[in-house]
Amino acid sequence: MKRLPWITALLLMSASTAALAAPDSCERVKSDIQQKIINNGVPESGFTLNIVPNDQADRPDAQVVGHCANDTFKILYTRTGSGAAAGAQESPQGEPQ
Repeated sequence: MKRLPWITALLLMSASTAALAAPDSCERVKSDIQQKIINNGVPESGFTLNIVPNDQADRPDAQVVGHCANDTFKILYTRTGSGAAAGAQESPQGEPQ
């Protein structure tokens, strides 16, 4: 009977460790995605990435670009004003004439 409290404590500690590791995992995935976007030529001021729970991921102005924490969170990409304006100016230049 004296083992039961120790076993319970170990189970609770392992569960809390997994819960604490999830945000770290999401931040790492977000950082990787952010670096890929910047490497593709998008200025850092031209977008934002947000980590949101799955039930809050349905936003018309954002695009899901990743997921983390065993698919319980989504990473949303949103263009900011400066990035959208820069993108709008570049697209006519890239069209063939």
